[in-house]
Amino acid sequence: MKVPLYTIDAFTSKVFAGNPAAVVPLEGWLDDDTLQAIAAENNLSATAFIVGGRGRYQIRWMTPTTEVKLCGHASLASAWVVFNELERGKDSVTFDSKSGPLMITREGDLLALDFPSGAPEPATGALPALTEALGRAPREAWAARDYMAVFDSVEEVRALRPNMARVAALDRFGVIVTAPGPGHGVDFVSRFFAPSEGIPEDPVCGSAHCTLVPYWARRLGKARLTARQVSSRGGELECEDRGERIRLAGRAVKFLEGTIDLP
Repeated sequence: MKVPLYTIDAFTSKVFAGNPAAVVPLEGWLDDDTLQAIAAENNLSATAFIVGGRGRYQIRWMTPTTEVKLCGHASLASAWVVFNELERGKDSVTFDSKSGPLMITREGDLLALDFPSGAPEPATGALPALTEALGRAPREAWAARDYMAVFDSVEEVRALRPNMARVAALDRFGVIVTAPGPGHGVDFVSRFFAPSEGIPEDPVCGSAHCTLVPYWARRLGKARLTARQVSSRGGELECEDRGERIRLAGRAVKFLEGTIDLP
């Protein structure tokens, strides 16, 4: 059995940057063990599996070790595959997911995702554990799906060398670290760690911005924001706080196209 495979670098306009995601279009669902085995073999932070057509698909995302309920960069990558490989000429696609319907539209060379907002709440009690895990004390601690540690400068965020075992032991999906970005050409920067989910550091995490955008929109007093994830690969996002939803827009480029040979 032959199955198509694409690797798309998301939230970037050039290969070898942004966040690489594998996209596997299927005619019908394979069993869960096979899906997880494919994701483990790809060994990227996310593999997206899509089933459907005519602008509407079911989507599932898997890290090398587990299935996740929401993934931004692999959704962006899947939309790129739909618009450029599966249904050329389409300008919008809806993915039905475990987080509800997710619409992605083409806006020139940008792909814009409509995602649920995940505004954080203060989590001052988590400061000691976050300090131990990150090796540096943040100014603020917040929590939603992930913990979010807020620092004063881009340099502090870049310099972090987390203890991954301590990060994995925390009682959240992952840890976002963030700081204001003025002086670096953006409104804010971030990094994201989720070792308990098989992702020591995600190069560019779209779903983390469901928490970042409402926080920075409130703090900076504006709805439209620019962001950069300052991982070693790096990536850029255009963001907008829309209340219960957020808009995340970025570019994507194909790195690889191939075929999986399944027994």
